[in-house]
Amino acid sequence: MKEIELKLQGKIKRLTNKTFKFDERVKDGWFSAVYFLKTREIAERYKEDNIVTMQFFQRKDAVLCGTDEAIALLKNFAKDPDALEIYSLKDGEKITPFETVLTVTGPYQNFGYLEGIIDGILSRRTSVATNVYNVSKAAAISGEQKPVIFMGDRDDHFTQQAGDGYAAYIGGSTAQATPAMNEWWGKKGIGTMPHAMIQLFNGDIVEATKAYHMTFPEDELVSLVDYNNDVITDSLKLAREFGLELKAVRIDTSKTMIDKYFLRNQHLLGTFDPRGVNATLIFALREALDREGFQHVKIVVSGGFNVERITEFENMGVPVDMYGIGSSLLKINIGFTGDCVLLNGEHSAKAGRRYRPNPRLEKVD
Repeated sequence: MKEIELKLQGKIKRLTNKTFKFDERVKDGWFSAVYFLKTREIAERYKEDNIVTMQFFQRKDAVLCGTDEAIALLKNFAKDPDALEIYSLKDGEKITPFETVLTVTGPYQNFGYLEGIIDGILSRRTSVATNVYNVSKAAAISGEQKPVIFMGDRDDHFTQQAGDGYAAYIGGSTAQATPAMNEWWGKKGIGTMPHAMIQLFNGDIVEATKAYHMTFPEDELVSLVDYNNDVITDSLKLAREFGLELKAVRIDTSKTMIDKYFLRNQHLLGTFDPRGVNATLIFALREALDREGFQHVKIVVSGGFNVERITEFENMGVPVDMYGIGSSLLKINIGFTGDCVLLNGEHSAKAGRRYRPNPRLEKVD
């Protein structure tokens, strides 16, 4: 792996230097479509003096991410990066359909084989950033911006975590599950306990939380309360035991389960879907905690949340304080396209495409 350090250009915040790790085989064309490699060879033989301008765009309203990474790729794997003229928007900028976000001008054989890799970088990073932006926006419907925890570590290949975590940060997530997800933007991973830790204590949520608190006394105490499928009973046990030390409880009830609260209160059934983390359960949990004077205990929910579910919860006023989200944030739904649109400074593009100058682009030194 080749480590490449490039100063963060992102518009949202200038934090630190990012270290990109690229496979050295990029320069050999290992990750490029074969037709790009054949075109590079033909350009070297017959059209070595031609200068092309390649522009990159996509088709949705989005939050751009991946430009720093794409520029690092060009600066390190183009045949002669000093011969390239690059203009780019910055990570974190909002973009519109068909808006040009990046242009690269130079001999085709110098950089053209990187087209598909750049498309992929921009597509993945922008998709994640935009997904997170949309859920963060939904989590602010009530007028208060509720934090979104990026928990996508189990939903994709682990090698994607650093870039995805940075893209999630650009989109508005300031809490992430793994150290790798925080690597490019300088924070630490957060988290308390999985179900497996509670299982080690035979399902005794109080004893498990005591062990956690004694081991990590500097952490804010947040306990996972759905292991026994009785979140209100276990939340109250914890609140009574730890008092003000208990900062929050997290509910992660499976969509296939109905909490025991509803088995004790069957008169509530019949008007809503009682499975998983549902609004009625969270209202009841908040009421139970408040009734015993535990208003300070916050409620964190996770498990299958997306823009639609968060919007529904927020419009209903469900008393959630923080959302944990994973798989829905990693859906790749924004695809970028690179087109050669100028040849030796003159308009030249395939039918249906044209050069789209963008005054917002900034020259990359």
